[in-house]
Amino acid sequence: MASFKNAREISELWGISEHQVANYCSNGDIPGAVKQGRSWRIPSDAQKPVDRRIKTGAYIQPAKPAVLPLPIGISDYRLASSNYYYIDKTLMIKDFLDERPMVSLFTRPRRFGKTLNMDMLRVFFEKSDEDTSVYFRNKKIWTCGQYYRDFQGKYPVIYVTFKDVKCDSWEDTYDLTCQILRNEVHRHRELLNSDRISAYDKKYLENVLKGAASESDMAMVFLNLSRMLHAHYEIAPIIIIDEYDTPIQQGHALGYYNKIIGFMRNLLSGGLKDNPHLSFGFLTGILCVAKGSIFSGLNNITINSILDNKYSSYFGFTPDEVKEMAAYYGVPEKYDEICKWYDGYRFGKSEIFNPWSVINYFNSACEPKAFWLSTGNNEIIGEIIAQADQDIYEKLTSLVSGQTIVSYIDTSVIYPQIKQNPSAIYSFLLVAGYLNAVKVDSSFGDDYMCELALPNKEISFVYRKEILQKLNNIIPQATVISVQEAIYSGDSKRIQKLIHGLLLQSASCFDTSRENFCHRLTLGLCAMWSGSNISTNWKSGEGHYGIQIMPKTSDLPGILIELTVDRYCTQEKLNQLAETALERINDKKYESKMLAKDIRTIFKYGVAISGKDIVVSDIETSDRKKNTLEVPL
Repeated sequence: MASFKNAREISELWGISEHQVANYCSNGDIPGAVKQGRSWRIPSDAQKPVDRRIKTGAYIQPAKPAVLPLPIGISDYRLASSNYYYIDKTLMIKDFLDERPMVSLFTRPRRFGKTLNMDMLRVFFEKSDEDTSVYFRNKKIWTCGQYYRDFQGKYPVIYVTFKDVKCDSWEDTYDLTCQILRNEVHRHRELLNSDRISAYDKKYLENVLKGAASESDMAMVFLNLSRMLHAHYEIAPIIIIDEYDTPIQQGHALGYYNKIIGFMRNLLSGGLKDNPHLSFGFLTGILCVAKGSIFSGLNNITINSILDNKYSSYFGFTPDEVKEMAAYYGVPEKYDEICKWYDGYRFGKSEIFNPWSVINYFNSACEPKAFWLSTGNNEIIGEIIAQADQDIYEKLTSLVSGQTIVSYIDTSVIYPQIKQNPSAIYSFLLVAGYLNAVKVDSSFGDDYMCELALPNKEISFVYRKEILQKLNNIIPQATVISVQEAIYSGDSKRIQKLIHGLLLQSASCFDTSRENFCHRLTLGLCAMWSGSNISTNWKSGEGHYGIQIMPKTSDLPGILIELTVDRYCTQEKLNQLAETALERINDKKYESKMLAKDIRTIFKYGVAISGKDIVVSDIETSDRKKNTLEVPL
């Protein structure tokens, strides 16, 4: 009489998981296997089927090259950790398992490793026919002990990323989101053959896969799919949602914010709020939109922002990791340059480098560029400039000049607040990676008071580019290029002529808000005049405004500008006002600081404005040559 074994006994005999044995039986790969209830009876002398997965060639490790390639754009953990230079972030798993919060939200700027880390979590936790422990046996998590290893390959996982949902309309956004959800349902198509899933639920899955499900049915995918996976595997799944706020940001920018918020609220709340079929949940994004009621009172979420110490070293590269990387690629001497361009971030108490830019730096023969600029939309800076008031202009000018500012920070800032609350601007710029918290005071409840600065040269370049694009009506791009060429070549006479013409041209944009015009002009000059410090001395009423451009090297000229405004005056009086403004620069010895720094070429400009009439009077201290132009507009 033939003898039989159960799936557990066969799994131990063949050295594979019970789940893999069950799949072999379901697919008819084991002759004589029969199902009784929920269990399989397998002939004791059955032979282990050939593992057909090997024929695909997926993740078969080739012979490693002498120097591993750089993982540019690689967000697949198995591939990145096996075939590329990989910085081990697996201790993030240990930190999570030590506390095991129900739902964890990680907010970080774009391109700081969020997607790769989420895929790492998926590969570690997910049940699979493949022995995925091979991707962790040489990693730090495996040395932490058997307790942590027992979690590997234990759970079904629902995993989606919305990082590429950047559509121009709500209709296209909805269609793409539904396709992403359908792909995940298809990844779990074993549920269609499960005897633990009702015919009604299978019909729901079929409607989703065929694109026949309603919007309300699609909004329940996470809840329904997690329930079915729980029933099939007899263990609640993990839900991982990467870059959940990308479509929300797009909706804010293109006018369908309320529609995407409504859909995402139902989708995420269904899967994460009071879901009895959930083991754990992970989300990543740039912003914490929970404050905008997207989770409708979700009280089991733990938020890990850039100002929190937990998980602070797992997104981005630490100094030691960058030093080790530079040594590996044979350029340890480049570390200081990397610091100037891509360091400067502080997450919690950890010093962090931009990982995307560091990787691209090594891949570009160590030529520093603004690699981060091309990876996303930087229009938020332009949006801020468009609605800026005097305080915002002054703070932006200080930042671009290399100084720090102090601001209240709310790490739960949401997109509508950017327009409604001026202080929210700096909160957004901080969490999005455009600012760094040099100093943090957390004595303000759940919020902070921070000293803020631009992190590095790369971000400084981003600001200058976006500012000049937004202020093109005041400082045309052609003028910017001409001035920068003259600076580069050291042509002082050309600089003087160009600035003179720029003042005439820019003043044509003057309106009734003279402070606004002068602040915009100052910010534009600051962005254009890279490598110099800009300072101002504003006066009230119908008075004057002083702008000083202090070069960082004595071989470049210094610039002093004095503006005078009179609403109603004759041309003769306007000429006199321009001369008076120029004389005021000399009388008050504004050039003294420049002379103290051995700057001998100093251009001085007196500008008088009345309505659309402008006069610019200038002088160069090196030869005392004076020129006055009158331009009625």
